[in-house]
Amino acid sequence: MQLRVLQADELERIRDIDRSETIRLGYRQSGTELIEMPVRWDDGGWVDGDGEHSFGQMIRGARELLDLGGTAIGSFDGDRLAGIAIYRPRLTESMAQLGLLHVSRTYRRQGVASALFDAILRLAHDDGATQLYVSATPTGSAVGFYQSKGFTATATPHPVLLAEEPDDIHMIRSL
Repeated sequence: MQLRVLQADELERIRDIDRSETIRLGYRQSGTELIEMPVRWDDGGWVDGDGEHSFGQMIRGARELLDLGGTAIGSFDGDRLAGIAIYRPRLTESMAQLGLLHVSRTYRRQGVASALFDAILRLAHDDGATQLYVSATPTGSAVGFYQSKGFTATATPHPVLLAEEPDDIHMIRSL
């Protein structure tokens, strides 16, 4: 796998990502408490078009993060985009944001997400951030990954991000 910075005109490559997943463990957040719940979610991945959970919506969101000074990093298997992460340097004065992290289904559990996360962590350190924020999909796989990377649920979610994703798990990692 090769990591490299993606340019804004390459964000259409998000269409290469198969984010489908069968989910049996979900979470909801109450302050800093994470409440596990059995679920039966069969997420078929993003859909064509511009609506909710669409490729169009994801690409627009990725562009917005780049417009805020963000950096997109892609993990490539040859010419195929296996995973993508987007870093936003200034969510607040001292806090950066991991705005997006997705790995295609066939590349999961092979270290792709960890390599992308490590690249984001280096950017945050280089920018002098003291904390990194993530709004995580409330699934066992996503929350478990972020917990393994040192994130904990925050009692004070960022108000704009909470309004955008009220069902997500809002987490912070000290740097």
